[in-house]
Amino acid sequence: MISELANRIFDQVIADYHVHDAIDHPVENPYDSSSLEHLLYLKCWIDTAQWHMEDVVRNPEIDPREGLYWKRRIDRQNQERTDMVEYIDGYYLQKFEGVTPLAGAKVNTESPAWAIDRLSILALKIYHMAQETKREDVSHAHLESCQTKLNILLEQRKDLSKSIDELLSDIESGNKYMKVYKQMKMYNDPNLNPVLYGVKK
Repeated sequence: MISELANRIFDQVIADYHVHDAIDHPVENPYDSSSLEHLLYLKCWIDTAQWHMEDVVRNPEIDPREGLYWKRRIDRQNQERTDMVEYIDGYYLQKFEGVTPLAGAKVNTESPAWAIDRLSILALKIYHMAQETKREDVSHAHLESCQTKLNILLEQRKDLSKSIDELLSDIESGNKYMKVYKQMKMYNDPNLNPVLYGVKK
């Protein structure tokens, strides 16, 4: 099951990241560069680094110039995240290229990789919510609230994992088919963002 593999790798990534707990620590991907495991590891590493960038930029005492620096880094990181989703979808497009959809086959509302993207973010939510349940400097009410949220996140991961496995099984059997649209982000493109192409003139 792909979800079992993905969840295991995502948990591994988050644990690996927190050994150093440094945004700019170089990624040490243990998987063969041609494998799906490699893509999943790198995907979650990008997400984990961005998670911590988002924490930094929300410091209410951050210097505005530093805040802008982090905002721009987050924009670049988000583009890397999107690119990695497309690489993973590319893997599945190639994997299923020989499958002929059955009559009446339907397209899903999201591609397999965007569902896997949500699974990666869920792994981060689960890790950090679990950390909140272990704090000793907060009230019992805080711990109870966080444990309740953690239980919901764990249930959500279980449901999403099942849905991803079912989606891939349906695509493999021809009951559904993949239709992937490249992300047409405009704000980073100097030819599409009016502010950026206005500056060029």
